[in-house]
Amino acid sequence: MNQVMTKTPKKAPAALDNKRLVKECLSGSEEAWSALIDKYKSLIYSIPIKYGLPQQEAAEVFQATCVELLTRLPQLREPQALPKWLMQVAHHQCYRWKQQQLRLVSRDGDDTLPEPSTHAVADALIQQTQEEQMLREAMMPLTPQCRRLVELLFLETPARPYKEVAAELGLALGSIGFTRQKCMERLRRNLEDLGFV
Repeated sequence: MNQVMTKTPKKAPAALDNKRLVKECLSGSEEAWSALIDKYKSLIYSIPIKYGLPQQEAAEVFQATCVELLTRLPQLREPQALPKWLMQVAHHQCYRWKQQQLRLVSRDGDDTLPEPSTHAVADALIQQTQEEQMLREAMMPLTPQCRRLVELLFLETPARPYKEVAAELGLALGSIGFTRQKCMERLRRNLEDLGFV
């Protein structure tokens, strides 16, 4: 990129929507690039992890996907489609890696081996990953306390007891249920706004 790097607008980069982030990235904002990668790093990295790739190869898939994003971003017609596009790029990178591993492992060197049927698995992974990304995006606007409450009660395995949650968040034990309900209502509204039904 030969453009001069500029500062991102007054709004915090992570809070920018995809259309604005893409526009800022294309205008040369380093902060916008960082925000875009930060926004989607978990999404991108989750694909090779779900394919069972070792950590080093997962990191290579992540890097290759980011390079593809850098080179192809100017061609992106619909910024809202960016998460799905990133998942597809990461999926293709994983598929290439798996194909390469199959060729290396093949003992008899038989080129007539059938292609592994990964299409249905890939579709299920993409669907699951889309839902996880939507959840991450829906949680971003929550207050830090709400976000942490949801993580402690629903995203940790095993879920923490209310007593531990209350202690960590500095809340009265009796207020956890009410606070949880309010946080879940906000999260549900955010998910609906993102199109999750």
